[in-house]
Amino acid sequence: MKCFIIKQTLIFFILGGLGISCSNIKIKQPVDYVDVFIGTKSPGHTFPGPMLPFGMVQLSPDTRNDHTSWPACAGYDYTDSSIIGFTHTHLSGTGVPDLGDILFIPVTGKIKYNAGSPENPDSGYRSRYSHNREFAEPGYYSVTLDDYNIKAELTTTKRVGVHRYTYPKTDSTSIIIDLEHRDPVIEAKFEIISTTEIAGYRRSKAWAGNQRQYFVAQFSKPITSYQILNGQKIENTGSEFNDKKIIAALNFDSSEDEILVKVALSAVSIEGARKNLKKELTHWDFDKIKNEAKEIWNTSLSKIKITDSDEDKKEIFYTSLYHSLLTPNLYNDIDGKYRGMDDKIHTAEGFNNYTVFSLWDTFRGLHPLLTIIEPKVTRDIVVTLQKKHEQFGEIPMWELAANDTRCMIGYHGVSVIADAYLKGITNIDPEKTLQAMIESSNVKKRGINYYTELGFVPSNKSSQSVSKTLEYAYDDWCIAQMAKALDKTDIYEEYSKRSRFFVNLFDKQTGFMRPRYSNREWYEDFNPTSVEKTYNFNFTEGNSYQYSLFVPHDIASVIDLVGGDQKFNQWLDNLFSKNSGEEISEDSDVSGLIGQYSHGNEPSHHLAYLYNYAGKPWKSQTTIHKILNEMYTSEPDGLCGNDDCGQMSAWYVLSSLGFYSVTPGAPEYVIGSPTFEKAEIHLDNGKIFTIKANNASKKNIHFSSLKLNGKDYPNTYLKHEDILNGGELVFEMTDTPNKTWGTDLSNRPMSDTQKTVNIPYLKSDYTTFLDTKTISLDCDTKDAEIYYTTDGSEPTKNSAKYTTPFEIKETTSLKIKAFKGNLRSSYTTPLFLEKLESVDPQKLKNKLENGLSYKYYEGIFRSVYDFSDDEPVQKGKTDNINIQSRLRDEWIGFEFDGFINIPKNGLYNFEIAANDGAQLLIDNKELFESDGRKSFSFTQKNNIILSRGLHRFTIKYFQCSDNIGLKVYWSGPDFEKKEIDSSNLFYLNNEQ
Repeated sequence: MKCFIIKQTLIFFILGGLGISCSNIKIKQPVDYVDVFIGTKSPGHTFPGPMLPFGMVQLSPDTRNDHTSWPACAGYDYTDSSIIGFTHTHLSGTGVPDLGDILFIPVTGKIKYNAGSPENPDSGYRSRYSHNREFAEPGYYSVTLDDYNIKAELTTTKRVGVHRYTYPKTDSTSIIIDLEHRDPVIEAKFEIISTTEIAGYRRSKAWAGNQRQYFVAQFSKPITSYQILNGQKIENTGSEFNDKKIIAALNFDSSEDEILVKVALSAVSIEGARKNLKKELTHWDFDKIKNEAKEIWNTSLSKIKITDSDEDKKEIFYTSLYHSLLTPNLYNDIDGKYRGMDDKIHTAEGFNNYTVFSLWDTFRGLHPLLTIIEPKVTRDIVVTLQKKHEQFGEIPMWELAANDTRCMIGYHGVSVIADAYLKGITNIDPEKTLQAMIESSNVKKRGINYYTELGFVPSNKSSQSVSKTLEYAYDDWCIAQMAKALDKTDIYEEYSKRSRFFVNLFDKQTGFMRPRYSNREWYEDFNPTSVEKTYNFNFTEGNSYQYSLFVPHDIASVIDLVGGDQKFNQWLDNLFSKNSGEEISEDSDVSGLIGQYSHGNEPSHHLAYLYNYAGKPWKSQTTIHKILNEMYTSEPDGLCGNDDCGQMSAWYVLSSLGFYSVTPGAPEYVIGSPTFEKAEIHLDNGKIFTIKANNASKKNIHFSSLKLNGKDYPNTYLKHEDILNGGELVFEMTDTPNKTWGTDLSNRPMSDTQKTVNIPYLKSDYTTFLDTKTISLDCDTKDAEIYYTTDGSEPTKNSAKYTTPFEIKETTSLKIKAFKGNLRSSYTTPLFLEKLESVDPQKLKNKLENGLSYKYYEGIFRSVYDFSDDEPVQKGKTDNINIQSRLRDEWIGFEFDGFINIPKNGLYNFEIAANDGAQLLIDNKELFESDGRKSFSFTQKNNIILSRGLHRFTIKYFQCSDNIGLKVYWSGPDFEKKEIDSSNLFYLNNEQ
């Protein structure tokens, strides 16, 4: 305090001597530190335009209109030199482009009905611009369109975007409205309501397969005339226009130089948009709206107040906090109506409905951050996810505009829900919410059916198998914690046991989580550092080095698996130092590398904190500061990877404060090392939690001691309740590591280690049989006893005990469970063992024709499930399994259906090479699927026992990237691997 007084006194005398009044000095507020251009240069993929926290409108300039372009994911890239116009919806930091709805651009001169290209802006209505005449801050954006000498300014309310265009003296003043811009349009509508109001509707199909956007726009000046490109025809009369291609040019009296436009959005209806406009914005005072938006942002950003002498770090921090408050986005009208995932209109009663859930990314850091500083929003997010389950049948994986894009893996909505509930946000319907979590974890797709039969997702039956297994196990742990909090003992036991399935993929020989086949043999071609090969096949945007430690709920067990603290710490040292030697493409998600650590992508985000679990927290402190200082800057390319709807930014916010949510679902955080001199978290309950880092500097990244509310604090974790209660956490910072603090087992973060008997399994890889089947069971827990039932009941020690193999002769539902001593009994393995029956070809001889029937689809597909309910673009008959009848080379799907003739009883192998993914079903039972393999060179394959005769044969295929291809092979008792040809394929001629 003494130093502070001296500094203030010194400043007073200096300013007094200069004749400057203190009252004229503006003290910077949190909002003043935000630089919205950070991250706008790829790969950050953020946008600079105005919106309010979690707002429905994201009004921002677009510099590219290629809906498949990597740098164009947010519509704007800092390196571009021309602007197409200003659209009202944007995604922040995603790796896939979408939105960019309802484009407005002011122009002068001759009207052009196409955007033009970045290489030749003069070929369309786009305009050159320079960063010298561009300005942005939270809630406001302005730029001068050089080709027209027009100043465009943007601001916004929650549901209404506001434009102010200042024109030069000119003979023609126009505004172009392009409803075709960016994503493929399914249908569009444009209406002239009056001389000062228009309305419209646009339905598009991109990453969100069915996105509906309605709008109403009002102008401060009357429209004097218009020309509408409606399809291929330009019209200047009429009031309603319907076509996929609508580009309107509205003309105004050029005697005045300023036009304001208010554009209200709705996903429900035009009338909904009109209600939003009428209720939310009744005046034309642009500066008032702009100032209110800035004040709203300052209020939100002030929930965390930073004190530090490093202005650059404060800029990075508040910009990160700003990015953390952009998504999810409000998705209901002012009257509560919203479009649900069933495409029906619902009413939000007692909550706000949200959209844009990048859950694979954001469950890690963003949602835990929001649980601290935005608990009301978090509560509404939980209710929203539960409602989406009601409408969709499961909690979506990556929801966008009431669509599940099915991007990424896991069912991480359960993590968001459990984390919120276990941290005290309980004003929800817990019974319905738990049911939503359970049903989402048991869908019979994405390898979950194999996961519950084998205890892991097998490499030969489902792509991204290791990542799926580990992420499913963590999600199951979250379900278990929710069930435990609700006293649902049976559910808790089941999911707690499922959460142990990660042990089934740990290979003691290599010391890594390793892909495994359904026969429990290890995947042969294994390199834990490989980026390209395993990245595209058994792992999701990562490799085994990054994923082997994705067991956030039980790191202590992983430490035991690798051989104890010393070996675990050495494992981490290798992780942060070992290079793969592989070249990484510029548009790869594997970025921000420190050895095998990839901060540019989420599977690595918890890794720097794991030294805390093995008695070396000072090493975590070193690594965390390295990431903070090297992976974030205040430049436009200041993010080393996609911001992913705020996750990259949330990591910075939490880590710079001194802790991180390693295990969402546990009401605690792992302590790292703060970077600011002082931080205050202003909580909604009125209390303040203060974090002080005395003597903090770039050099002093460690701490000699830690106190909570004046008492020595020995734990390497911080309880959520300690934050909510308010108080003070004080670090004494130094450049010398304290190697004794937090080393005891009692001071380490939570690991939910429960000794459990391993899952028992069927030793045979085949669940189908011909006449009889020998049942041979086993369990990896030594000396475990296995009990079983064949009537669907739960096995107990009173059930039949397995001692020797036995035979079954009919289709059987078998359940098996293992027991040993004082260990928890195993997960109950359900097995459906099916006796095959085939169709005699002679019975259908006159109805069969060689080949297969097929259906061809077009759309943004990321799994074979995406086109299941769509109408095909075309259908017909094909001699062989090929995709030559396609009409384009991307975003397509095929379904081939018919029968395959099996020449004799025996074991057959089927193999598919597909880019991007495929599914094979025999007798309507899935043999394998790949939902997002991105390499034609790798095949999915599996064996099956089949009886002689005809068997139903179905292949589904989708493609969404380059190098299109599909090949299907088989081998059998008397022949080697070959492509399946038409001689063995048949379809019923009345099924075409």
